[in-house]
Amino acid sequence: MSMSIFCVSLTLVLSIFSGTDGYFYHMMRQCRYSSKDLQGIELITSYVFNQAEYIRFNSTVGKYVGYTEYGVKNAEAWNKGPELAGELGVLERYCKHNAPIYYSAILDKTVEPHVRLSSVAPPSGRHPAMLMCSAYDFFPKPIRVTWLRDGREVKSDVTSTEELANGDWYYQIHSHLEYTPRSGEKISCMVEHISLTEPMVYHWDPSLPEAERNKIAIGASGL
Repeated sequence: MSMSIFCVSLTLVLSIFSGTDGYFYHMMRQCRYSSKDLQGIELITSYVFNQAEYIRFNSTVGKYVGYTEYGVKNAEAWNKGPELAGELGVLERYCKHNAPIYYSAILDKTVEPHVRLSSVAPPSGRHPAMLMCSAYDFFPKPIRVTWLRDGREVKSDVTSTEELANGDWYYQIHSHLEYTPRSGEKISCMVEHISLTEPMVYHWDPSLPEAERNKIAIGASGL
């Protein structure tokens, strides 16, 4: 199963609030990683006053860029002064130095999905039945959910959500299959995820009560 490359942004924010009129200033640094070999690593430092970014350093560009009259003047001065070397030092000293820690603590972690296979009311359409295959609390985000009918992949009458963020680093996804039941057939949901050593197949058995079907889904064997 092919998995997409992760892009991580780790942010450090320094904020200063002063004055009765509510002037607000903050500086934000982002270390952006796209691969473990640190190819394409990027440092972005933004300076913001009252919600308006007026100057930015981007290590890919290699210099400060101003976005307001005041920002342009600062960029011209900082590009000629020690500030530029200081930003490049942050890239080496902070972003690159801490990259192995971030990868081992975050991106190398995987969590297996909890899968539930259930029957739901179909919308008004040409099929009288619908199944929903839900995968919960998995990490990282990329996942593949497919339907099998007697061992063959079903591509028609299938709708799926995107991977939905739970807000706690975990994700969930829901896939629906509309179908017309046939005697003796076997309908299954197959889940592929980087946390699994092999694809997991969950079989639908309409003869069992809901609680027993959940037990089968949780304890399903690999393909």
